[in-house]
Amino acid sequence: MISYPVRDYKTMNKYKEQVEEAVSFLQERLPFEPSVIIMAGTGLGGLARAIDTRLCLSYNEIPNFPISTAPEHAGNLLVGTIGKTRCALFQGRFHYYEGYSTKKLTLPVRVMSLCGSRVMIACNAAGGLNLNFESGDLMLIEDHINLLPDNPLRGENQDEWGPRFPDLSDAYSKPLGNLARTVGGSFGILLREGVFVCVPGPSLETPAETRYLRLIGADAVAMSLVPEVIVARHAGMEVLGISVIANVNDPDNFRPILIEDVIAQAQKAEKNLEKLLQGLLMEYRDEQ
Repeated sequence: MISYPVRDYKTMNKYKEQVEEAVSFLQERLPFEPSVIIMAGTGLGGLARAIDTRLCLSYNEIPNFPISTAPEHAGNLLVGTIGKTRCALFQGRFHYYEGYSTKKLTLPVRVMSLCGSRVMIACNAAGGLNLNFESGDLMLIEDHINLLPDNPLRGENQDEWGPRFPDLSDAYSKPLGNLARTVGGSFGILLREGVFVCVPGPSLETPAETRYLRLIGADAVAMSLVPEVIVARHAGMEVLGISVIANVNDPDNFRPILIEDVIAQAQKAEKNLEKLLQGLLMEYRDEQ
């Protein structure tokens, strides 16, 4: 038997209790078990238009949920259907730079996995590192690089939640990626593909950091998404990741990055993302 420090053991027990309390709260109110959860980031809150909402809860109504402080993050959980697919849409997510641990900021994903969700679609606004990309492009995430100094699975493992050492060699679902390509093609939506890198923030990248991120193989960068993916995969969920490329910066011809511009570009691309996700969920077979 593995022996953990007393403080770590107590902390994990408290976290487990917080998760279970949130699960109980939601199970009493959910109209059904959502098969798919959608995490929407900066400038992407309008995806709510796509869902036939049956339940709307503010994050501060749900026990132990963190509160989102990022711009353009409404902070609501919507539960309903898109086509025949039962969905839960998170209007806004949580970030390491807000002061949360990665364990705390991924609590909603853990909770939904225990409420029966089997698929996570994670969307965010990102900076383009690949100079072939353009503002407003959608990038299908094929793989990621985690540069956060924390991992949501650090500490005692709850074996009933998932394995101690989850394999991330296939973190992003190939079948879901293929479906996204097919649906995108049917709508004439150009779907870029690449590697996403998650950085701590909140400061935006310097030219030297941008050059470094390109050198290590990243095509897009932002301050979100990877912790949620790790927890979703630990819980056995399939994951589809899509980044909206809000800006593209050449480190040798660098332009100032303004968060207002990131939000504006993400909102411009939102219609294509909304169309893609609606089409994908219309095609997805909800087998509940």
